[in-house]
Amino acid sequence: MPTGRMVDSEAMIEYRRDGFVISTDPGRLNLDTVYSFLTNCYWAQGIPRETVARSIEHSLCFGVYDGSGAQLGFARVVTDFATVAYLGDVFILESHRGRGLSKWLMECIVQHPALQNLRRWILLTREAHGLYSQFGFTPLKAPERYMELHRPDVYGTV
Repeated sequence: MPTGRMVDSEAMIEYRRDGFVISTDPGRLNLDTVYSFLTNCYWAQGIPRETVARSIEHSLCFGVYDGSGAQLGFARVVTDFATVAYLGDVFILESHRGRGLSKWLMECIVQHPALQNLRRWILLTREAHGLYSQFGFTPLKAPERYMELHRPDVYGTV
């Protein structure tokens, strides 16, 4: 059961299960953990630390923590809190995979009170279709309607 309070459009909430915590409190996030993972992953390789910090500042973020408070997972939602949400930068550190934490993280995200009744959710994934399909995500029904401006080299080379 979530606990927390509404702050503007964001509800700072904590969920607890089996010694783990998922929290939307930005003060708990460990920028070093998030940056270390993102700068080495396929979708954000070489991303500057300042860019990660700015993306966190302008998103509703979910941190996953162990009993000691160490961060072991993350996700961020970019949204207007009314019509649309983009889900990105979702990860669980390799050392903690296989425990159902990514599924629990997704449950917490889609149940978050400030993210209810959105018309559209968007995400990109190369390898986690099975996870996201459990929460209603499907391939684009009308891909011809979608456009993008993609700059894969914006962070330079690593």
